[in-house]
Amino acid sequence: MKKFLILPLAVFGSLFLSVSAAEQPNIIYILLDDAGYADLSCYGQKKFSTPNIDRLAAEGMKFTNHYSGSTVCAPTRCSLLTGLHTGRTFVRGNREVEPEGQSPMPADIVTMPRLLSEAGYTTGAFGKWGLGAPGSVSDPAEHFDLFYGYNCQRQAHDYYPTHLWKNREKIELNKEVYTHDLIMGEALDFVRDNKEDPFFVYLAVAIPHAAMQVPEPYAKPWREKFPEFEKKIGKYAGTEVSNPIASFAGMMTLLDEGVGELLALLDELELDEDTIVMLSSDNGPHQEGGHAPDFFDSNGPFRGHKRDLSEGGIRTHMLARWPGKIAAGSITDHVSAHWDVLPTTMDLAGAEAPSEISGVSFLPTLLGEDGQVEHEYLYWEFYERGGKKAARWGDWKALQLEVNKSLDSPIEIYDLSRDPGEENNLAELRPDLVKRAKEIFAEAHVPSPNWEFGQAKNKKKRKP
Repeated sequence: MKKFLILPLAVFGSLFLSVSAAEQPNIIYILLDDAGYADLSCYGQKKFSTPNIDRLAAEGMKFTNHYSGSTVCAPTRCSLLTGLHTGRTFVRGNREVEPEGQSPMPADIVTMPRLLSEAGYTTGAFGKWGLGAPGSVSDPAEHFDLFYGYNCQRQAHDYYPTHLWKNREKIELNKEVYTHDLIMGEALDFVRDNKEDPFFVYLAVAIPHAAMQVPEPYAKPWREKFPEFEKKIGKYAGTEVSNPIASFAGMMTLLDEGVGELLALLDELELDEDTIVMLSSDNGPHQEGGHAPDFFDSNGPFRGHKRDLSEGGIRTHMLARWPGKIAAGSITDHVSAHWDVLPTTMDLAGAEAPSEISGVSFLPTLLGEDGQVEHEYLYWEFYERGGKKAARWGDWKALQLEVNKSLDSPIEIYDLSRDPGEENNLAELRPDLVKRAKEIFAEAHVPSPNWEFGQAKNKKKRKP
């Protein structure tokens, strides 16, 4: 079977094997789009409820120190699927191509679905891709047995688009069908069709990314609850939506219903105890299309939004449910990130993970076992909005802004145990921690010819 390379690494080894190949569970990973830490009621949302998603917490494990791979779409998805943080990923920003799609990953890059396929899984992706234009060397059909959804992140700005993709087939639409319903339907069919053998579902929904569109039956109850916003018009990507606040609550309600349908299907097919379901978000809450994250307190106790490397931009929810294996109602403060998902799924599959990836398996935490490996540090870099770097080690958080102007721009230091909102910069009081942050930044960053701080090409659109 063909082997693929994680760039720039090609060494393989076992990290932690706790599940044998004969016990391979089905794996479902749900990735929300721009949902804030507190946009789920089990994480503190008060304006609306998410009872089906809350079941994942009540019947499984809730993470309180989980982080997204990046603070925008494409690099988060690359980090998740390759097990690398953004100091080492091939994709480190939302670089577009025309007329449709984002810049591709290399043809031979190792990804989670490719590894799971080698381990005997049937793999399906449903929703938003963003890691290679249609027909490119990183078309999602090159990674998954079945793909259905938006290839292009730009196209996913509209829930009533002209087309979606099913593998390499362009599915024309009449702009009257809400695409989230189509995507959920295909994912449920995939589960039914593959119930006899191990499967991996990557359900990368577009909700609640702008535009703030939802079928009117889901918006209506929230229009009545939030009439003060009825004259507010949300504008995004050529669409206009009245009362986008009602639309957001309706979108999250519809999303939650879909999770409930998925859990009901697992029960119907008697797959509950054979399936682990995980749910997270790609970054913090957005502020586009009339959405009001402050009204919903989407960040919870954290500062910042999407495109920030402060906690509000990258701290995210993580829920995991596996009846009979993960203790119901358990909560962990284990510090983890999206790049840990790949080695975790390898452990679940009883397979080997690449030995030098950034991630470490959190399966011991899920199963309540000893031996959980802790990160020495977590690291992020982001090339837009002036250029930013961040790191977390222990309870300490370092944040550096305006890196595009100077690689020596000031570094901020925060004690997250006492200051989760990152309000008190301790840099002047703790020069030792500033020094440690510089060491981490230097160690974690692997230079890339495609991504350089201070370079205009980081935002440049390129044709395929």
